[in-house]
Amino acid sequence: MLHTLLVANRGEIACRVFRTCRELGISTVAVHSDADTDALHTREADTAVRLPGDAPADTYLRGDLLVKAALTAGADAIHPGYGFLSENAGFARAVLGAGLTWIGPSPEAIEAMASKTRAKDLMSRAGVPLLRPLDPDRVTEADLPLLLKAAAGGGGRGMRIVHDLRELPAELAAARAEAASAFGDEEIFAEPYVRDGRHIEVQVLADTHGTVWALGTRDCSLQRRHQKVVEEAPANLPGPLRDTLHRAAADAARAIDYTGAGTVEFLLTPDDRAYFLEMNTRLQVEHPVTEEIYGLDLVALQIRTAEGRALPPRPPEPSGHAIEARMYAEDPARDWQPQSGRLHALDVPGVRLDTGFAPGDDIGIHYDPLLAKAVVHAPTRAEAARRLAHALARARVHGPVTNRDLLVRTLRHPDFAAPDTGFYDRNLPELVSPPADEPLAALAAALADAADARHPLGAWRNVRSAPRIRAYRSRHTDHEVRYALTRDGLHAPDHPGVHLVAAHPDHVVLETNGLRRTFTVARHGPHRYVDSPGSAHTFTALPRFPDPSAGTEPGSLVAPMPGTVVRVAEVSPGDEVTAGQPLVWLEAMKMEHRVTAPASGTLTTLHATPGQQIESGTVLAVVTPPADEHPP
Repeated sequence: MLHTLLVANRGEIACRVFRTCRELGISTVAVHSDADTDALHTREADTAVRLPGDAPADTYLRGDLLVKAALTAGADAIHPGYGFLSENAGFARAVLGAGLTWIGPSPEAIEAMASKTRAKDLMSRAGVPLLRPLDPDRVTEADLPLLLKAAAGGGGRGMRIVHDLRELPAELAAARAEAASAFGDEEIFAEPYVRDGRHIEVQVLADTHGTVWALGTRDCSLQRRHQKVVEEAPANLPGPLRDTLHRAAADAARAIDYTGAGTVEFLLTPDDRAYFLEMNTRLQVEHPVTEEIYGLDLVALQIRTAEGRALPPRPPEPSGHAIEARMYAEDPARDWQPQSGRLHALDVPGVRLDTGFAPGDDIGIHYDPLLAKAVVHAPTRAEAARRLAHALARARVHGPVTNRDLLVRTLRHPDFAAPDTGFYDRNLPELVSPPADEPLAALAAALADAADARHPLGAWRNVRSAPRIRAYRSRHTDHEVRYALTRDGLHAPDHPGVHLVAAHPDHVVLETNGLRRTFTVARHGPHRYVDSPGSAHTFTALPRFPDPSAGTEPGSLVAPMPGTVVRVAEVSPGDEVTAGQPLVWLEAMKMEHRVTAPASGTLTTLHATPGQQIESGTVLAVVTPPADEHPP
């Protein structure tokens, strides 16, 4: 029986494991970097151990420090969570070598699946179907399109799609560099790229007594940058195909004497042929959807199997449908750029919300931008999607930009009926378009500001005077709101037919064509968060007289976020570049981002160097357009 458990991880998954430990009566130990000193997982644990530094390489990836922390805190077990060292066989051996219990499979099982190329060889010998691996140095036109993948990792890192053989050398070099940076291993392999395929998973759970459960399927096809956004269980599959995948996953687990929780991933082609992709020898981010339909606690089962307890011969029967939406602090309209800053409010009523943040916490720049996972369970898929969309549309999420609106539109989109991995490639422009009621919400923000005690509405006037003007900036555009209050009520030249019912600092009631809507308004510094049933808006109040020195030189490439320069294009000042040409690659919040030339012209200056730490807004380079393109 375990008594004290250390989670060698952070954020949402650490909080998730702690929740189960409290229910089981197990004491908890957190580890934290300096950046996570006040993080929610640090606050929720019974005790916490500092890992000096901020970077993962100095903290959460230091297996020696994690084992030392467990021994110092008197823990008798370590749960690795997901990511970081969760699939590192050397770390598992170190935990066991220190006399601690490892909540996971054996180091040998981890090692067998650690390399995707070795895993494919093993699965091929076990009779599991797989895509034909390709040597990236020997592919031909007949092999296109192909997908380059890092052999030692996942999460979209080191992945590239190649459609033209002429692009292969550059993409291969970029994939190797990214894989080496992320996983310390630059091995890259290739496989045929399947357009509009589906990403299907089977959750497995095995004990030390020979019992292996295949806990149904999950559909994780909705992805951006090869990373999952919406997951659901069960996947909508024909019965025979579902049974085949269950058998293949169980066979994969038995082939390596697997114990604990794991996931076997498959790629399903449009004609319903399934191929083995990889096995994740850990708990998955999307495990809650399996828990919801089976009524199980997978973390509790991980702990019990690690204690040597036997599973029942068969798992319980599943029921209903579950959907999980990952809420990220990112801007989908700007190439999914991660966001950081203070989280002022996080309220998503009516759903299971797994998160590592609470209001008042800061979303930092050092780690993944996952903010929370919203999960619902309902009798049918359609009901689950409707409930989740409804809850997210009415959520209060105040702080950095998130993908919440994208999730709502995704769940309500006609193509969601049959999702595939090309969903966002096809539909992104309409999913990130400005909401139709944004101008009305900006008017509500102006009226709430005017009603605030510091900015009184002023006296009602018998004669119409020049309207007052307030300016706000949204993610999409600038709004100049004009309004006046007369004895006849609200006069808003840009909103004919809108009547003001009530205006208070925290809410405004407007009526349009007999339809009354209430907008709640929250202020944090210059930001205005305007919510109404079914929509949410964030505005920044603009100064009446902008600072003329606040701009940057025309043609400047500015860093869209804090991060580290990982690569710089092979260009020098004086070279000609074209609009959209990648010039600098930044790594921020576990993702790589390209900064491209804003226009065609001459590269005048280049300030970025590999390894450089930069702040948001830093000028990285300047491109000067040809002389005949300068305005007169």
